[in-house]
Amino acid sequence: MSPESPESPDDGAPRRAHTGRRRNEDARRAILDAVLVLLAESGGAPVTIDTIARAAGVGKQTIYRWWPSKGAVLLEALTGLAGDVVSPPEAATLRADLTAFVLATFRGARAESTAAVLRSLVREAARDPHAADLVRTFTESRRDALRALLARHPDELAPDADLDLIVDQLYGLFWYRFLLAHRPLSDRAAHALAGALATQAGTSSRGRR
Repeated sequence: MSPESPESPDDGAPRRAHTGRRRNEDARRAILDAVLVLLAESGGAPVTIDTIARAAGVGKQTIYRWWPSKGAVLLEALTGLAGDVVSPPEAATLRADLTAFVLATFRGARAESTAAVLRSLVREAARDPHAADLVRTFTESRRDALRALLARHPDELAPDADLDLIVDQLYGLFWYRFLLAHRPLSDRAAHALAGALATQAGTSSRGRR
């Protein structure tokens, strides 16, 4: 048996060659794609390194070569998904940037594939402290993306603008509607929320002077 044979899954799943830069990237992409499919189809059941390896057609050693833990590979898959769904906008004004960001966030959550991943992750986090830590880290990465968007428009921000409060309002509404589904994450809601947050960011104290 060749030195590379341990990279094939222990359970007899098809072997995926991993030598060469392109093959390595193909295997890495297959692993990240497998994570998202498994999360979407798991119904909240735990996703393990074994199931990821089997679904991606690689050995567990391949996964551990690139990521130190299951949480690390899940986090990269989720962060990549969020980046694909919500590409950083680069509009000329804060209002336009916020509108593009909120619209993309809401529309992404309305896509069943993305929604299934998020629901599964939330269910797993409710019973697994490690998954809960993953959710917190993932959520913080999205908060950082929104803070960066706000920071791109310093001339439009009031001196005392509370950026953390603005971020909380966006994601507070997002998760409240996503988890309870009492109202839709509609385009109309996205426009209204983005407009209100842009106004708030620019008039934190000016309106009281």
